Amino acid sequence: MPKRSHNTSKDTERAVLVAVERKGKPFDQDLKELQELVHTAGAETVGIISQKRDNPSPSTYLGTGKLQEVKEAVIAQHADVVIVDDELTPVQQRNLGEVLEVRVLDRTQLILDIFAQRARTSEGKLQVELAQLKYLLPRLSSLYTKFERQQGGIGLRGPGETKLEADRRRVRQRIADLTREL
Repeated sequence: MPKRSHNTSKDTERAVLVAVERKGKPFDQDLKELQELVHTAGAETVGIISQKRDNPSPSTYLGTGKLQEVKEAVIAQHADVVIVDDELTPVQQRNLGEVLEVRVLDRTQLILDIFAQRARTSEGKLQVELAQLKYLLPRLSSLYTKFERQQGGIGLRGPGETKLEADRRRVRQRIADLTREL
């Protein structure tokens, strides 16, 4: 699908914000803070959609009707990204991305991105990279399909390791390297 980028500025991403309003939780203040985080990250908020629920849906965070409303808003507002005011599970993030057909970030990823933009010292940059990799590791499987090809080669026993296994190994190695360096 072609990227729906009708931005007036090439650097400004257009974001639709999504939140679940739960009983007894400070909703308005959290949403205002998310808007400020989006602005700090350099994006423009082009829509806000919320749903009142006791708990987010385990598979898609939102109900199916509200999910369709978000998709329509993404298309109508030419949004590049959907940002969720919560921490998503890997399954929720994958499913939302598949349905909405745009990048989906959660609050934690947004905050890590802001830290990455603002890190100046070499130690700060390493700490941010370490935090991003630790966040990414359990989410790697959602980036691959269940029929991922395996890598093998002449002289290697067995079918070889899957791309997912190789990527997990590389991420774990990089985490170990960064931890040693810090």
